[in-house]
This record gives sequence, structure tokens and C-alpha cells, in this order.
Amino acid sequence: MAGVYNYWLVFISLLVAILASYTALDLASRISASKGPAARAWLVGGAFSMGTGIWSMHFIGMLAFRLPIPMAYDVPTTIFSMLIAVVVSGFALFTVSRDTLSTRNLIAGGVLMGLGICAMHYTGMAAMQTHPPITYDAVLFAASVAIAVTASHAALWIAFTLRSASDWVRYAKLGSAIIMGFAITGMHYTGMAAARFAPDSICLSGPVVDNSWMAGTLAGTTFIILCITLALSVLDTRMASKTANMADSLQRANDELQRLALHDPLTQLPNRLLLEDRIDQAIAHAERGKFKCAVLFVDLDRFKMVNDSLGHFAGDELLRSVANRLQTVVRGEDTVSRLGGDEFVILLRDVTGPDNATEVADKILHALREPFRIHEQELYITPSIGISVSPLHGDTSQMLITRADAAMYNAKQAGRNNCRIYSSSMSTFFPQRLMLENDLRRALGRRELELYYQPKVDVGNNRVVGMEALIRWRHPHRGLLLPDEFIPLADDTGLIVPIGRWVITEACAQNKAWQSAGLHELRVAVNISSAQFRQKDLLDTVAHALAASSLAPECLELEIGESVVMANPSEAIVTLEKLSQIGVQIAIDDFGTGYSSVNYLKRFPIDNLKIDRSFIRDVSSDMDDAAIVRATIGLAHNLRLRVVAEGVETEDQLQFLRSLGCDEYQGYYKSKPVPAAEFERILRAESAEHKVTPLRIVATS
Repeated sequence: MAGVYNYWLVFISLLVAILASYTALDLASRISASKGPAARAWLVGGAFSMGTGIWSMHFIGMLAFRLPIPMAYDVPTTIFSMLIAVVVSGFALFTVSRDTLSTRNLIAGGVLMGLGICAMHYTGMAAMQTHPPITYDAVLFAASVAIAVTASHAALWIAFTLRSASDWVRYAKLGSAIIMGFAITGMHYTGMAAARFAPDSICLSGPVVDNSWMAGTLAGTTFIILCITLALSVLDTRMASKTANMADSLQRANDELQRLALHDPLTQLPNRLLLEDRIDQAIAHAERGKFKCAVLFVDLDRFKMVNDSLGHFAGDELLRSVANRLQTVVRGEDTVSRLGGDEFVILLRDVTGPDNATEVADKILHALREPFRIHEQELYITPSIGISVSPLHGDTSQMLITRADAAMYNAKQAGRNNCRIYSSSMSTFFPQRLMLENDLRRALGRRELELYYQPKVDVGNNRVVGMEALIRWRHPHRGLLLPDEFIPLADDTGLIVPIGRWVITEACAQNKAWQSAGLHELRVAVNISSAQFRQKDLLDTVAHALAASSLAPECLELEIGESVVMANPSEAIVTLEKLSQIGVQIAIDDFGTGYSSVNYLKRFPIDNLKIDRSFIRDVSSDMDDAAIVRATIGLAHNLRLRVVAEGVETEDQLQFLRSLGCDEYQGYYKSKPVPAAEFERILRAESAEHKVTPLRIVATS
């Protein structure tokens, strides 16, 4: 008995085969890109979707075949053939999702998959309820099996090869899906051609529904299932790509922050943290051999005069030039670092003794003797160098740096522009420093300390929204001293703690006085040192200052360096949370110069983030600085933090910050730090339309 085909249904079966093939190729890439439960979920769902597609193609192909007699299908057998298709699809997806696909595995997988497809097809044929049963032409039957195995080999190899997600692969998948679709349909219709129906065949039961209607319903349902699967795969791919991009961006940002944590932002030299680690390694290496290591402490003589006369831009350029020149003097295995200001420390590995270190120091003296060309001017600078050698002068990094520092001070006392090797007669607290310490101890009682204020300005409307309180020391003999000239000494001696208490109390009292005089409410920011942050009575100090001045807590902001909070993050979180509960604002100061961690940053109860001036300086001309500032502002805003930029000195810097949506800025562009009386005049100039009572400047000390 001969049958005929409905060519529309044949065409639909081909389209279903192509769509199922494309879905299989797409799912292969999705499974290989996933891990754990997600990969297993895609494998199970993909097996069902792909198996349904392949089975639907075969079933539509059988419905396209019409005999002169009515035809019906045994439901359990038909469902069983579909289950075979799902299992075969799951096996195929599992095979191509593995990390490697050897020739042996490819051959075995192709044979098993081909036999599985044949089993599905001929099981589906067995569901046709005819009597006598269908017989098959042996040659065509063998040909259908060969086609199934060959097509399976090709499908597995193509699916494994095209697992990536690049643009050209998408077009390759489409072309491969068409080829695979024709191969699958070729196998099916070869198998159909192998079927032999006896002339007296009869259907054991009549058809329940029309074949064309059933084929259309099946094709539509399969099309919807495959399209949903593809849509989910595409959506998951895009989400995975977006997540991967975000993870890469965060990783790059964290890598950059970690690099910044170990390097000086101005000169890109190693900072103290990295230097101490390398010194410790050099000491350990020296202990195992016959060599020693040496530390050279290099301080530039009268560098402050350069900053005062030519400005900080010229001073920074000079520091970069000095750093470059120092690196040309030492060997590749040595380390040139910058501790801050005009202080450089050099680690010399594998020296035989102090004489080797002195030779290098003489080379440095000679190298820095040549003039520097800075901003069209020739500048001359000389260094004072102190030398310590391990193990003669210490066996730890801190001891070697401290004793090289002491030798450097001795070199300065000896007339500068020379070097000295440490000896036990030297002391870090030389007479001038000891006198300064004694004067600083009496400064609070003599009311010699005072606060200057620098405006914090809203980037959007250029109005003053706050101020930072900055300490000054009006020394009876040396005049007005800036923090850099006495705060390091206060840190060394522990005087920073009582000085810090005075600053908080004075700033709160002054801010309240301005409010009582009718000026609008502003936040006053106070820097908290690392020693003060570790004090048990910090919360009591803040609470007492607020109570004594009657200042609202939200009008006080505490600026804490990120290196301070990252020194012990777990304890820092507890302290910050208690301060936040009081109601004061918390800001992370000098962000980007310490060991930044996004993970801890999101856990800290902070309100503001201050970008260090070293990143703002060249933000309008340096692409790296601009990228860091842009990333920092975006990160802070995503964490719902306000951003304050320090050191804004030009219109270009301000316009760049404004384009990024930075919230506030402070710097010389608006005003340098000024005494309280002058700061009041700035506020009154902005509030000229309000009539207020003249303000009396108060001091609590």
C-alpha cells in the first residue's frame, strides 16, 4: 500500500527541525557557561525543550504521510517515543557541555545518540495502529540508521565547537542549525521510505482528530516551547554578561584601589606599607646569606620654600622629578619609596656593609645636584640622607626606618646636603624637636591653638553648605604653624588625643554661635586621627561637645581616614555605628589613598565620601585620574553616599566634577582655610538678603 505526503506539513517539520537544532546549539553554550544548580536546571529544561522539538518534527512528519486508510496512534507508545527523545537530548546536551570532547567520546556519543533517535522514530512508527504490522526495507532501514549516527556525530561536534557567544558564532549557529535540520529530516523521511504497508492493511481504530489540525496544534505548541526556551536563554545570557561585566568592573576597581593602597598616588612609588614588607623580606633574605640590606632616608632640604613661593603644583612636579632621578641611581632589585611630603626611603638589597650604602648616598647627592626644570624655571634642591644597615642597626623594618630617619635629622643638623650613618649617639628627639614638643604640650593651656575654616560648596548651585575645621598653631616665636609642622609630632607623642578633643569642642561651639546669630545651619567637619578613633571615650567626647554647645548632632560631621577604619574593620564598624546612632554625620576622608574595599565600604554606616586631592589635581587632563574619580562617584552614589571632592582649584576641575554629578567640593577655587571672623564674612556675603545680629566669635578653650 502506497502513501502520499502533505508537503506543507513536510515543510513545517523541516522548520521545526531547524528551530530545534538552533535551540540545541544555543542551550549547549548556556549549559557550558553555567555552574552548579543553574547548569543542572538548564540541562533538564533543555533536554525537555530540545527533545520535544525533535519528537515534534518526527511526529509532524508522520502526520504528513497519508495512506488510503484511516490512521490512529497508540497514545502510550507515542508518549514513550517522546520520552526517548527527551532522554537522547539530555545525553547530547550533557556530552557537549563537558570541558573537553575527545574523539573517543565523540564517536561513542554519536553512535548512542544516533541509535536513540532511531529508537524514537521507529517507536513512533510502532504507535501507528495498523494490521498487519509495518515491515521495513533493510537497505533503507540501514541507511536511516547511518544517517542518524552521522548526523549525531556532526551535531555533537558543531554544538561543542560553537559554545562561545561571539557575534560570528551566532551566524555560524544559524547555518549549522539549517544543516542539522536537513540531516534530521533526511533521517526521518529515509526511515519513512523504509516502511512497507501491506495492501490489505487496516487501521484498528479510526482517527480521533484530523491529521492536519493535529499537526498544526503540535507545531504551534512546539514553536512556542522552543521560542520560550530561546528567549529565556538569551535573557539569561544577557544577564550573565551584564553580571560578568559588573564583576569585572568591580574587580578592576578593587585591583586599582589595592594598587593605590600600596603606592604613592603622586609619584607612583611604593608607599610605607609596601616598603616595610619589602624591607622585612630583604632582612629575611640577608639572614640566610652573607649580605646585608640598607635603608636610606632622603629628605629634601628647604622644600617648603618651593611650595610657598611657586605653589603646590610646582612642588608636586618637583617631587615627581626627584622620584624619577632617584630610580636611575639604584639597581632594579632595590626599592625607591615615598613616605609622604618630601621624604623618600630607599631599600638597598644585598650590600656588604655601610660603605656600599654610603657610595649610593654619594651618587644621590651628585644626581640631585643637577638643576630641575619645573614650569620653565630652574630649581636647585639638595637632600639630607640618613643610613641604617641591617643587622647592625636593627632587625625590623620599623627600626631601620626610624634609625635612618634619626641619621637624616643628624645630617640636617650638620648643615644639610650630606649623609650620615646611624650611631647610638643619635636620637630622633634632637634638641629642636624636644623644644617643639615641650611648647606643644603647653599650647592648649596657653590658648595658642585656633581653628581655621574652609567652605564646603554645593557643586550644583555654588552655595556654601558646610565647612571643615582645620587646626593652626600660633607659636609665640615661630608664628603661625600649619598642621604638617606639628601634627606628626602630636601623633608621635600622644598629644593628638587632647588636641582632637579640643578641636571637636571648639568646632561645635563656633558652629552653634553662628546659628544663634541667625546664619543658616551648616555642617562643620572635624578630622579624627587614628589615635583618637581608637580611644574608648571618643563617643563621650562627641556627646559632651554636642551637649555643651547645644549643637544638633546632624550639624557635626566626623571625617575619618579610610586607612584608619581599614586598620581594624570589625572594630571600626562598631564605633561608626555608635557614632551614627548619636546622629552625627560620618565621612570617609582621603578615599582611594588607603586600602579601599568595596565590601567593607557598603557595611560602614557612613554618609559621605571624600575624594583625595591627589586625584582631583589632574582630573581634567589625566585620563587615569578622571577614570578613578568617575568610578568613585558612581560607586558612592550607588551606595547612596554623598561625594565631596577635595583640592578643587580651577574652573576646569569644577566643571568636570559637575558633569559627573559630584555633590560638594572644597578647595582654593572657593576659598583657602580662613579664620572664623573671615569665614563669617563669607557666610554673610551669601546671606546678604537676611538681616541678622552681628556674630560674636567664641572660644571654649
